[in-house]
Amino acid sequence: METTPVDTLRIVDANLNRISEGLRVLEEMARLMLDDTVLTQQLKNMRHEIVQVDSELQRKLLQARDSEGDVGADMEVPGEGKQRDIQAILVANARRVQESLRVMEEIARAPGLSLDTEKYKHARFSLYTIEKTLLSRILRQEKIKRLKGLYVIIDTAVLNGRGHVEVASQVIRGGAKVIQLRDKECGKKQLLSIAGEMKNLCNEQDVMFIINDYLDIALAVDADGLHLGQDDLPVDTARRLMPMDKILGCSVRTVDRAIAAREEGADYIGVGAMYPTTTREGAEVVGPDMLREIRQAIALPIVAIGGINKDNIKEVIKAGADSIAVISAVLGAGDVEGSTRHLVNIIEGEHIG
Repeated sequence: METTPVDTLRIVDANLNRISEGLRVLEEMARLMLDDTVLTQQLKNMRHEIVQVDSELQRKLLQARDSEGDVGADMEVPGEGKQRDIQAILVANARRVQESLRVMEEIARAPGLSLDTEKYKHARFSLYTIEKTLLSRILRQEKIKRLKGLYVIIDTAVLNGRGHVEVASQVIRGGAKVIQLRDKECGKKQLLSIAGEMKNLCNEQDVMFIINDYLDIALAVDADGLHLGQDDLPVDTARRLMPMDKILGCSVRTVDRAIAAREEGADYIGVGAMYPTTTREGAEVVGPDMLREIRQAIALPIVAIGGINKDNIKEVIKAGADSIAVISAVLGAGDVEGSTRHLVNIIEGEHIG
């Protein structure tokens, strides 16, 4: 059996350490920043599989280690001492692991090591995918955190001739945190113009702007996100086509569908109808009890919708909603701004604003 040179062992030892350290940083981001059990488990499994070597090789690696004599220990890396945001930290650690895996692919062929070069190659390509998924989630995290308070849906069918921007301005002055544009009446050209004006308004007022159903309109006006109904474009397809920093919501009525939407890439879940509603004919009422069941099953933000008003909003909040979506409760009121403010005050009194 050929003896492995000490310098080769040092290369193996250094790169296995870098892989373990980098994967641990990514794992902690997935676990503690995103609460993502799937990504956390993938990274944990990769870390344990990659750094595991037999006891004899581990002994040789430790014996060959010479940290004090490592000429690279005191080398300065450009930019290493500067502050970095979370995105930069994520990318830097992913690159660190990928580079070390590439080294291991090559060095595994050295005589006497009995290491599997294909294992490191497979891990490297898997990490490319995990890095993209993790980065996507991190980029959307700030928007997801803003899914609190009152979420007002500006539905063309309920405006009764009033201007979209006019009504949106009123609900924003009343304290709405999120605005969604829903339209089943206008042509796409007209809707694009309306959406562009509403996006500009929301940008100016630091309010999130979501498009209902139409991915093309959401992309065209650079909306903050898209909301899909149960019979619209599949969630996984929309997720694949949307930019990494845009959020995606999905309406559901069951626990199974909520879990499926999460796995397909939804960032938040719309649950309803909570109560009978006049804005969606034939809408199935699932009630606060279903919201409670879904809240127990998933950690994603939940937006409750359907028939919610000043008389029942507290019940929905207590059932576990992170945000409350309304249409007629404010758009059907004589004083849109005042009705919005009244609901916002109730929500904030229940501590979810």
